Amino acid sequence: MKILKIQALRGPNIWSVQRKKLIQMRLDLEEMEQLPTNLIEGFRERIEEMLPSLIEHRCSEGTRGGFFSRIERGTWMGHVIEHIALEIQSLAGMETGFGRTRETKTPGTYNVVFSYLEENVGIFAAESAVAIAEALIAGTPYDLQADLQTMREIREKVRLGPSTGSIVEEAVSRDIPWIRLGTNSLVQLGYGINQMRFQATMTCKTSNIAVAIACNKEETKRMLDNASIPVAKGDICTNEEDLEKTIHTIGYPIVIKPLDGNHGKGASINVTGWEEAKAGLEYAQKYSKRVIVEKFITGFDFRILVIDNKIVAAAKRVPAHVIGNGATTIEELIAIENSDPKRGYGHENVLTEISVDRDTLDLLSRMNYTLETIPLRGEIVYLKSTANLSTGGTSVDITDMLHPENIFLAERISRIIGLDICGIDIMAENLTQPLKENGGVILEVNAAPGFRMHLAPSEGLPRNVAAPVIDMLYPPGKPSRIPIIAVTGTNGKTTTTRLIAHIVKNNGYKVGYTTSDGIYIQNHMLEKGDTTGPLSAEYILKDPTVEFAVLETARGGILRSGLGFSRCDIGVITNIQADHLGLSDIHTLSDLARVKKTVARSIKKDGWAILNADDAECVKMASELDCNVAFFSLDEENPLLKKLSKEGKTVAVYENGFITVKKGDWKIRIEKVTQVPLTLGGKAKFMIANVLAATLASYLWGFKTEDISLSLKTFIPSVAQTPGRMNIFEFRKFKVLIDFAHNPSGYAAIEDYLNTVDATQKIGIISGVGDRRDEDIRECGLIAGRMFNHIIIRQEKYLRGRTEEEIINLILEGIQESGREVTYEIIPKEIEAIKHAINIAEEGTYITALSDVVSNAIEIVQQYLDKENEGTLV
Repeated sequence: MKILKIQALRGPNIWSVQRKKLIQMRLDLEEMEQLPTNLIEGFRERIEEMLPSLIEHRCSEGTRGGFFSRIERGTWMGHVIEHIALEIQSLAGMETGFGRTRETKTPGTYNVVFSYLEENVGIFAAESAVAIAEALIAGTPYDLQADLQTMREIREKVRLGPSTGSIVEEAVSRDIPWIRLGTNSLVQLGYGINQMRFQATMTCKTSNIAVAIACNKEETKRMLDNASIPVAKGDICTNEEDLEKTIHTIGYPIVIKPLDGNHGKGASINVTGWEEAKAGLEYAQKYSKRVIVEKFITGFDFRILVIDNKIVAAAKRVPAHVIGNGATTIEELIAIENSDPKRGYGHENVLTEISVDRDTLDLLSRMNYTLETIPLRGEIVYLKSTANLSTGGTSVDITDMLHPENIFLAERISRIIGLDICGIDIMAENLTQPLKENGGVILEVNAAPGFRMHLAPSEGLPRNVAAPVIDMLYPPGKPSRIPIIAVTGTNGKTTTTRLIAHIVKNNGYKVGYTTSDGIYIQNHMLEKGDTTGPLSAEYILKDPTVEFAVLETARGGILRSGLGFSRCDIGVITNIQADHLGLSDIHTLSDLARVKKTVARSIKKDGWAILNADDAECVKMASELDCNVAFFSLDEENPLLKKLSKEGKTVAVYENGFITVKKGDWKIRIEKVTQVPLTLGGKAKFMIANVLAATLASYLWGFKTEDISLSLKTFIPSVAQTPGRMNIFEFRKFKVLIDFAHNPSGYAAIEDYLNTVDATQKIGIISGVGDRRDEDIRECGLIAGRMFNHIIIRQEKYLRGRTEEEIINLILEGIQESGREVTYEIIPKEIEAIKHAINIAEEGTYITALSDVVSNAIEIVQQYLDKENEGTLV
């Protein structure tokens, strides 16, 4: 078997709109296509022995053990690999369960699709599943545990931490979208101008000054002490002389810890002698030159969590420990404790595995213990000097046991330091009494406190501490999303996108939009190129200035990684025409419609799908959508439109020379097409269709008809507003039209327009695109033969696996099929082809350059026009 390609889908996709995180593996079964599982001797027994938990996979049988039944009866290896990939992720601690396996048009080649939680783990699972299947087929040993551990390690490197993850989960539960910014814990909630950011448990509302104070333990202690809040006595030391003076002042026992430390690193607790104190100073200075030395306070370690100046949780933290049984060594007791299913690698479970480090050995040494010591029955042996969960500690929820005086104290501390999310560490006998009565003290105030001890305590009630964070960032009434209009289809996407963005901008919004020529915000091009994929959409949604997004959404990006947004308010499908067929398993118009339908299926339930009533695939699509649907048509007599009008539905139609919105028997004439520059005086029918789509989308969004009308009249087909879309350059004796038409449907639209143009000669500059089907290239040649008197064939770009000669021959075959006597010449380079066309143009000539690189063509023609205006054109 051979893996041909693995790709990660990250948004709504052709397989599922709800399940956004999918791995799609293109797999060639090779000789295994002839060997279903029932023909592989011993396969059922071997897979059941290696992965007995697969018995829980119900498969299409719908019953426990259903997958094994399928193996018994015979199923293909792609299906088996799908289930293995899902199961090994579950065994590695990432439970996920959606999968599909479908054969492509290429016999023996399958798309194996399965869900993932962490992308890099999913890709590894795909490769591992194939290797496991091959080992099971051959009956050779396979180290499954090594793969599972590798997957866990990958997950720990890339996953969001438990605190960050809990906030994201809470946001998702409230339908707030999120984007991970980079590979660390920096996360954006919401879109555009309504976004909020946080990292770990610090938010965009967190005061930088407050963080600086909390990170400076000396400053924190001073401020709290000045505010009459009990703190441990002590001082800052940088050398042994300082250490000796401080000990003389406060006496033993002491605590030594780095001034800038966290997670208990570098700390020495309950130090009772000078040699031990010197060793503790040296250890702490590995993490910070300045070291805090404080009086050791006996009692228990408590953490209070304050969010938005209100207490939300409190926990008693217990350092990692084992309890003796009189028969087992400490090392063995640690191994037994680590086998608890609640403990796991890193942050995968409620508790973290206990590791043996210097701190552990020091604590045991003070008791004259080693790892081989056998503690007495019931004896508690502490293995860490701090109670951090990251070092194996446990937590007990005590939120409901706090004394009101301590609640007042903690909330006051959060305001004194100024943190919006604040973790307060306290050492005291209990928190049921006021600290001033039981001698408890504040040890530290933490910015970015961990949530895990509260989310999943070892004992007591779990607390959803992420909820108050979201309450703070998004109080009732504050939106998290911005309006999104997505535009897809075969032809007209870019023009329709630009026109909608123009209408939106004229209605006072700061609009961001993506097109096949670049990313724009308020008409400022920020990125140049084909920007119609998910990363470009995300670029707009991440921009904090954008109030409204209009996103051109092309086939390639959807197939490559899905949509770049979770859902849209309005989706426009301009048409479904033959283009890009024969690529990426898209062979028919129905296949192509399935891809484009991803946009329509992502529209929110009360949103609108804007569909072309003159396009059969768009019409078929409508019945499969869950949202509102509205159609537009160039033909007022279109049977579907007449039927919808009778039902009182809203449609848009070209009637009696007007762009019109119809609601039942009412006609709302938006504007006369001759007043809409984009339609070239009503001659460009395909542009009228684009105007209808944009008008209907804008009207259903809620823009006023007079504002739409004004926008239609001020949107000029030009290099500035529609580069490469019906750009006409008027010379004194001839005209030049530049358009991006590159498929038969686009060529036919240009032909329809040129039929309305009077010219003494029509010269066409055309080329073919190598990744189109033979019949598509040939048909473009046929249409060119019908609409031009003289054709210049150029071919320097986009060969895409073909030879230049092969593409040109297909074009020539098409020209010959037109049945007209058309002259032609071949000039490979576009610049030379355009220059030649201009040089041979006579009075009344109309040159049409159908260019795949519009910026180059526009620049050349503009240079010639400038020379003519300057009087230097010879």
